[in-house]
Amino acid sequence: MISALIGREVSIVTITANEPPIENLRDRQIRFDINCKAENGELVNVEMSLNPDNFEPIRLEYHAGKLFIGQDIKGMDKTYDDLKYSYQISVLAKENFFPDEEILHNFEYYDPVNLVSLGGRTKIITLELSKMDKVIEKPVEKMSSTEHWAVFFRYSTDKTHRDTINEIIKSEEGIAMASEVLMTISRDEVERAHLMSIEKYELDTKSRINYAKREGIQIGKKKGKQEGKKEIIDLLKNGKSPEEIIRNFEAN
Repeated sequence: MISALIGREVSIVTITANEPPIENLRDRQIRFDINCKAENGELVNVEMSLNPDNFEPIRLEYHAGKLFIGQDIKGMDKTYDDLKYSYQISVLAKENFFPDEEILHNFEYYDPVNLVSLGGRTKIITLELSKMDKVIEKPVEKMSSTEHWAVFFRYSTDKTHRDTINEIIKSEEGIAMASEVLMTISRDEVERAHLMSIEKYELDTKSRINYAKREGIQIGKKKGKQEGKKEIIDLLKNGKSPEEIIRNFEAN
């Protein structure tokens, strides 16, 4: 996928998944990010965001900057030229951040008046899945590799486009591997959701029983107090002294 988005072959040597806690299914659905390091030392951060905020573009710029300046060139034999390319890649869903109909954008520093690029090594790449309606109608063989990935992300669980997805899986080895991983993750999520449902039922049942017990105790205490108060009043009416009433209750 990274090779498709960058436009050239990339060999990834390290991958770190910065995954939200597995017990929080909702957080898992909101954002998932992976830090990668290429064979030539280039840095890549890939994020997949289901519900990106309105400030997402500024946020991407911030993290792209952090990724780039995180490189160490303080050694005596280092220069700025030793800085490697860094790529902040974001797969966005449900929001159209940019007014055009393009699904892919590559951002870098440039002079917007004279259209001159700075030629820097920081790149921000966005892939907008909400703009896929026209792409899915294209024949698979006429889609670019980037479009294959975008269609896979957008429609992999959509049964109405199952034939197209299967055709893409057959044509792209990387997507075929991703599909296998997705199926494993999906099974894990279903099992985890099932276990959470069982736990929720057990906790709810236990809570109902304990609540009923506590309510019964409170009713019993209240009823006991009312009966005790009535008994004390009756004893006082019958001429018993407070001391005698106390001795009577202590004996019982």
